[in-house]
Amino acid sequence: MQFTDFSRLDLKRLPTPCFVVDEVAVERNLQILQDVSRRSGAKVLQALKAFSMFSLAPLSHRYLSGTCASGLHEARLAQNYYGGEIHVFSAAFCESDLRELLVFADHVVFNSVSQLLRFESLCKQAQQARPGLRFGLRVNPQHSEGTTPLYDPCAPGSRLGVTRAQLDSAMEDATFRRAFQLVSGLHFHTLCEQLFEPLARTLTAVTEQFGHLFETLQWINFGGGHHISQPEYEVDRLVQCIRTFSLEHDLQVYLEPGEAVALGTGVLVSEVLDVVAGEPEKLILDTSATCHMPDTLEMPYRADIQGAGTAGEKAFTYSLGGLTCLAGDVMGDYSFDAPVTTGQRLVFEDMAHYTMVKSSTFNGTRLPAIAIWNSDTNALRVVKAFDYDDFESRLS
Repeated sequence: MQFTDFSRLDLKRLPTPCFVVDEVAVERNLQILQDVSRRSGAKVLQALKAFSMFSLAPLSHRYLSGTCASGLHEARLAQNYYGGEIHVFSAAFCESDLRELLVFADHVVFNSVSQLLRFESLCKQAQQARPGLRFGLRVNPQHSEGTTPLYDPCAPGSRLGVTRAQLDSAMEDATFRRAFQLVSGLHFHTLCEQLFEPLARTLTAVTEQFGHLFETLQWINFGGGHHISQPEYEVDRLVQCIRTFSLEHDLQVYLEPGEAVALGTGVLVSEVLDVVAGEPEKLILDTSATCHMPDTLEMPYRADIQGAGTAGEKAFTYSLGGLTCLAGDVMGDYSFDAPVTTGQRLVFEDMAHYTMVKSSTFNGTRLPAIAIWNSDTNALRVVKAFDYDDFESRLS
């Protein structure tokens, strides 16, 4: 999915490899999310785990209510650059990180009964100093909507969230009932790159299992995985769903999409380093699937390349691979209208989300530079480039 025609960008203006994000497309997505917020009453947060390009934080702050973070470092990034509310969820907090978070975070969400019990006293002290500080508990409705177990928080045996049975058992203990008085909201996250219907079904499951708690709460977080900026998403149904739910239960609704902010906004530009004989011929690129776009191996999925087709679709088919020693560092087979030559640049589409946040320097591979392009004015600026020092600084 690509909302911008990157064929209009002169690739010779870029170093390679390079992530290029169109700020016009990002603003388009943010405007859609702001419209949902205005019409529904929900507060929309940017999930930094998917897209943490803080060069665009002022743009995000203009449209959204804040951010959600997965731990201390993302939360500090939010504090330093984004503004607005800062929500933090982690599968488990260590005490030193939590102590720091309690100084500036607005919502802290615990993943388990034991974490809430362990940090009850610390949280009460922090709330006395900061009365606006709120605490939540992540719940697991055991309702799977995902098709890839790796990305399904409700898969059997999941470590994420408290089930109804676990919560009911904990409520039998007076110590936990006292600790639960800290909880002003619930958080659930069950979706991954999905449209409205999976949310509607999940919300039914959450209400059936945890609705008896709603009257004691102030807010509920519907989590992420909502592809709200995708053209097929039924935005009006989402708005009506949130309005109905909020009015019925008197709860402030939060959404925390990550991909929806960056969907269709960016590309990864790569250069062909070598053409190797074989059947099919192999293209060795200056980028890497395992280092720069690991979701293509983890999900897995085949990334689209601008102007390319599937194997055999066009006249010249090649197998594309990265420059690391990993045998499986392969992007797949692609076909092109004309022969591909050394030095030619290829554009992997829709590479803004879950790419630069997951990049690594395995084999000493250079991290892609990061550039912002304005597709309206053609203005281009490389906001960050990486070198040996960045590799060395991660080691000792």
